[in-house]
Order: sequence, then structure tokens, then C-alpha cells
Amino acid sequence: MSMTEGPRVLPDGREEQAVDAQEAARAKRGNRPFQKLRDRWNTLSRPAQWAWLLIVVVIAYALPYLNFFPLSTEPGNDWSLACFSMAVYALIAVGLNVVVGYAGLLDLGYVAFFAVGSYTAAMLTSPDSPFVKIPYLWTIPVAIGITMTFGVILGVPTLRLRGDYLAIVTLGFGEIVRILATIIPAMKGQVGFQNVGHPPGNNAQGIPIFSNSNGIPWYWLTITIIIVILLLVGNMERSRVGRAWIAIREDEDAAEIMGVPTFKYKVWAFAIGAGVGGLSGALFAGQVGFVNNQKFDVQTSILFLAAVVLGGAGNKVGAMLGGAIVAYIPLRFTAIADYKYLIFGVALVIIMIFRSQGLFPARQKLLAYGTLAYRRVAEAVKGRTPTATRPTPVVDRGALGGDGAEGGAR
Repeated sequence: MSMTEGPRVLPDGREEQAVDAQEAARAKRGNRPFQKLRDRWNTLSRPAQWAWLLIVVVIAYALPYLNFFPLSTEPGNDWSLACFSMAVYALIAVGLNVVVGYAGLLDLGYVAFFAVGSYTAAMLTSPDSPFVKIPYLWTIPVAIGITMTFGVILGVPTLRLRGDYLAIVTLGFGEIVRILATIIPAMKGQVGFQNVGHPPGNNAQGIPIFSNSNGIPWYWLTITIIIVILLLVGNMERSRVGRAWIAIREDEDAAEIMGVPTFKYKVWAFAIGAGVGGLSGALFAGQVGFVNNQKFDVQTSILFLAAVVLGGAGNKVGAMLGGAIVAYIPLRFTAIADYKYLIFGVALVIIMIFRSQGLFPARQKLLAYGTLAYRRVAEAVKGRTPTATRPTPVVDRGALGGDGAEGGAR
């Protein structure tokens, strides 16, 4: 710039920030077709939200009776058993979301915890097992405890790794569990365990209520467990532990510098996620009534991860719905079930292009009253709108080529 052009006025930083905020908000509205519905939900009071959630819960419990076209999976697959499979995958996705969505740890071997829970229920209830027999309902807390122990055993030596290295280690752990089930005689390999136990109770005809052919009681039991797990995970998400997980996911180095014991919280995430995986495995073994080493391959683990990514990593409700979708599509379209991996691959590519955060992206609420705080901050920001006055000129001394005061006098 020459001296005759005069001093150059630098733009006001506040105006630039306001423009950037408007563009970000516009992009946010464009990327979220349900944004108006979400905003409307956030304006509701807590009792009103609970009332709507109660309606959703009633519909969820009534799902096995909504057996009509095009929702039903019949005649290819029994609808009540399909509902149970959807519920189990939803529970698995909620547990894996703790590891992947909250803590940001890429786990490709989550099926190992599912397998440990299934084998625990089978080896403690099946007549084919030489071990001590206990009632089936007691195997559920035992399966949770054993899988959490396995999660700590895996996490302590490996969670100092990150990214691809951690993914490879967890993938290897999943294969190790499957191979051990093959080569250890007590786990019976492909022969497996038959007549796995189930909860007690018979109907008027003397038939067990929780039979292998009746999926409704199993579905109701799993839905009840999912509700309890969602409440626990939601409270944990808003606690100090949840804030630590999210800090680790966003930037582990920064979190550690700020004093977060990252290794401890990562082990906690692995243990809690493993416990939920073991719980879902015990439910699966009880309903199917048969467990062998062919049910816990790498492809199944990839489907678990696809459920979390499809629904929205970091959003427990989104992960749950993603798990239900992953289980539902092959059962609904039995004729194309052999192409399920191709279908999920194409679906994930499309979702990553148009909705990179999943169908139901996470919206962090780290405070117990996060919605109210967010609303008050938004109102305060709107109340401080800038006036129409012209910004104060700022003289660029470098452009004057000399003393700023002298140049300004000229």
C-alpha cells in the first residue's frame, strides 16, 4: 500500500465472530433436519419430557404386538424373536457406545465380551457343562462381574496405546477368545452347550414362560434392562466420569495436561462397556439355548461397531436405535440377508457423506440442568447484540511504513 492511499482499517473481530456464528448456525440447521423438533423438545419442562418418554416406553413394550406389514419380519422370521434380537443389539450398542462414543476408544473386539457373557451363562446352567450349576438369574451378575474383570485385564496393558494400535489389539483379543473357545476342551468348541438355562416360571399349560420359541418375555426383560442401563449411563454421562471421558475423546493430551487421570478413566470405560456386553451375552445365551464358538466372529464385532457409528457415536439413544436397525434389516429382508455387510457398508458411506456424526448425533449435556443453562446463555448472547455504530478505525502501522502517529497526522 502506498502512502497516498491512507491508513487501512482492520475489520472488527466481533463482527467476524458474529458472521462465523451465523454461518455455523445456518450449517447446523441444514445438517439437522430434526433441529426444530429438538429445539421444541428442549423448551418442554422436565415433567412434560418424562410424559412423552413414558408414551415411547409404552410403545416399545407393545412392539411385539405391532405385527403388521410393512413392519413385521414374518413369514421369514418370527416377529417376537426379531424384536428380542433388536433389543439385544440395542443393549450391545449402548455398552459399546461407552467405549467408542464417550471415551473415544476404537474397540474392534467387543464381541469378546459378548462371548464371555454367553459362555458364563452356558457353563453355569447347561447340563453339558461339568461346572457347578446355579439358577439362570444368578448368572447375569456373575457374567457382568467376569466380563468387567476381563475388561480390566485387557485394558491395563493395552490402553496406553491409541488409535489404530488399540484397534488392532482389541481385534486380536476378540480372536483370542474365539480360538480359546475352540481349543480348550471344557468350552466344547463347535459342539457347544445345549439347554442353557432360563428364568423360572411356567404358564397355565406348564410350558416355560421364557421358552426359546417365545420371544415376548425375553424382549420385555431386555427392554427393562435397557431402560435401567440408559438411566445409569445418562447419570454417569453428566457426572465427573462422563466429563472426563468426553475430554479424553476430544483431546487426550490436553485432558491429561489439565489433570484428568486419563488412564484410569479409560480403564473404567472398558470395564463398564465390558459389563454391558457380558450382560447382553448372557441374555442371548438364555434365549437361544445353545452356545458354541461359531457365533462370535470378527464380522459380528464389526456389526456392533457399525451400529454405534450408524446411530451416532456419543449419543446413547442414537446408538440404541442404530443397534436395532442393524439387527432388523437382515431379519426383515431375509432374501437379501447374505448381502447385509454390503448394505451396511453402502449405508455407512452415505451417512458419512451426508451425516458424518450418524443418524442421531450427540449433543453434549454435561450439566444436570444443561438445557436450562444453555437457554439462559443463548438469551444473554441475544441481549448483547452489537449496535449499528461504526467500528473504531485501527491504523495498520506496518502499512504506513513509519511512525503510526505521524502517519495518522498526515
